[in-house]
Amino acid sequence: MSRSRCWVAMLVLPLLLPGMGWAQESDTAAGGDSEETLILEPDADAPPESEDGEAEPESFAPASTPRRWKYLLRMEAMTLTLQPRHGVGEEEGFLQMEPTFVADGGPKLGFNLGAPVRLRLWGGAEGGGPVRKEDWDTLSDWGQVVRFFRLGNESSRVALWGGALDKYSLLSGHLVRHYSNRSNPDYHPAGVVLTGTAGPLYTEAFTSDILGARLMGAEVALDVQHVLFGRPRRPGHYALAVSAVHDWGRAGGTSKPVTLAHLDGTVVVVSRRDSLSGFEAQVFAGWGGRPGEGGAWGAVAGAGVDAVSPTLDLRARLEVRRQHGGFRQGYFGPDYELARFQAAGTAGQPLADVAFREGYSAYGELLLGWDAVGLGEVVQRHLLLTLGVEAFNWGRVDVDGRLGLQLFQRSLEVSVQGVAVGARQPGTRYLAAGEVRWRFLGGGLYALGQGGTLLYPTPEGPLRPGSFFSLGMGVDNAR
Repeated sequence: MSRSRCWVAMLVLPLLLPGMGWAQESDTAAGGDSEETLILEPDADAPPESEDGEAEPESFAPASTPRRWKYLLRMEAMTLTLQPRHGVGEEEGFLQMEPTFVADGGPKLGFNLGAPVRLRLWGGAEGGGPVRKEDWDTLSDWGQVVRFFRLGNESSRVALWGGALDKYSLLSGHLVRHYSNRSNPDYHPAGVVLTGTAGPLYTEAFTSDILGARLMGAEVALDVQHVLFGRPRRPGHYALAVSAVHDWGRAGGTSKPVTLAHLDGTVVVVSRRDSLSGFEAQVFAGWGGRPGEGGAWGAVAGAGVDAVSPTLDLRARLEVRRQHGGFRQGYFGPDYELARFQAAGTAGQPLADVAFREGYSAYGELLLGWDAVGLGEVVQRHLLLTLGVEAFNWGRVDVDGRLGLQLFQRSLEVSVQGVAVGARQPGTRYLAAGEVRWRFLGGGLYALGQGGTLLYPTPEGPLRPGSFFSLGMGVDNAR
């Protein structure tokens, strides 16, 4: 369970300094691979370890020296062009001003505020206002002002973080995996994730939209060894977990409600740790279904490894899955915010109405962070890679990934990301985006360029294709 929390932190903490989102409308960076970041100090607030190596409860930790707050101010200005594809729609041009304010109070407290304001230069419907209305026309859109916040961290009994959810997985990931709540370019919610530990129980609950009735779920994991033999020296070696997720479908556009549930069991077969590094191997199995829909079920079995060192952070998973009656693992995935209106393929129907084909699949996942100097506080990476691939026995392949690089003393940052859903089948859906950021004059000034493809939900149902391109400059006090 501790490694799951560590990777949640890795994919969330880069939100402290926003970089490339899914499309520029998506101010997500929870997996922001190429973020320049505040180099934080070691976690002075982490609780001390007891004689058996177990972290002492936070309530018994001695008072630490108060941490000095750190601040970052940033302003970006760029031209943004939204270009329709296939002759559908009209080209629009904007001047985008994007202020950012970051306050870092240490490992357990911080927030990041800011949002793009797009001032129309050309194009758009007649009578349109000077500001792009689709960015602010619902209550949920005001959530984009909160890029990220955190209260507590991995060592806390209770922790809360939120903002943009990008590449978010709910613990085991068998219901929610690599989900992004802002992949719809006209929907900008702020999500919240709550974690808590009580004796042998570890719980993670989330909502994708704190201001609207949308995706909500939770997973509760039980440490079986703790229940049977008392508190173990290293928790989580034998765990049972149950999860449930429900989409109310009432925000970001109306869609059909959906509920899924899953049961998982995990056994750690190898665990080696010292003060600087660690290695862990697990095997797991699970079963899930759609409550209220008979015959909709799925099963999964697999193995995984986690490895960490001063310069490397690695997580890998390989799973064999069975789908039956319309259920599938990873249902709430990287494409979900678009598929809830129109799933990939030729049916042209929402995902909830598509009869997913029965069969088997193999799923592989790789999360890799590497830094030649040192990983620091999980936000400094020369290389950050996330990749998920699922191949079905009837020919379909789904792929999502992101790659970020920091080069030339971190003065040049490059990141690319993409999703391919239903590859090798008719009606494959492809999305891609990229960003280049170059710092000069001591690092306080930088140039950036972004581009990629978009899909817009429409009232009529079908998704409208488009693309975006932007060039601009930014200034901050990060260095």
